[in-house]
Amino acid sequence: MSEQPAPDSTSGPAPAAPVPGPAAAPFPSPLPADLAAALKRDSAGLVAAVVQQYDTNEVLMLGWMDDEALHRTMTTGRVTFYSRSRQEYWRKGDTSGHVQWVKSLAMDCDGDALLVRVDQVGAACHTGTRTCFDGRELAVTTGQAS
Repeated sequence: MSEQPAPDSTSGPAPAAPVPGPAAAPFPSPLPADLAAALKRDSAGLVAAVVQQYDTNEVLMLGWMDDEALHRTMTTGRVTFYSRSRQEYWRKGDTSGHVQWVKSLAMDCDGDALLVRVDQVGAACHTGTRTCFDGRELAVTTGQAS
């Protein structure tokens, strides 16, 4: 976020200019106004999108969406993400053939994460594994409910 210059005290008070923060929607947003207002985006204007296989509840991957990627996902039946590294949109499966067909979409209670339930064709991970979590377990101490 950039600093705003101090107002010039000789010319009177400067008019207040809205400075959007990380949670502000881009203008104009292609999303319905109530959804755009409810989303809490990071400083890059992105929201995390957890992708889950609709019939097995298997968590497949995590991607990032801005308003345009979310709009495309909601209106095309295919999942679109925003690539943070390439700074461009990518529709899952266009190059690999591993398409994600949208079955449902939900926003969490805080508005800072999305759950995209899909019918995954082929591997979800760019490494070729079914999920981005396969074979990447971490050692933990497990707990137990009392």
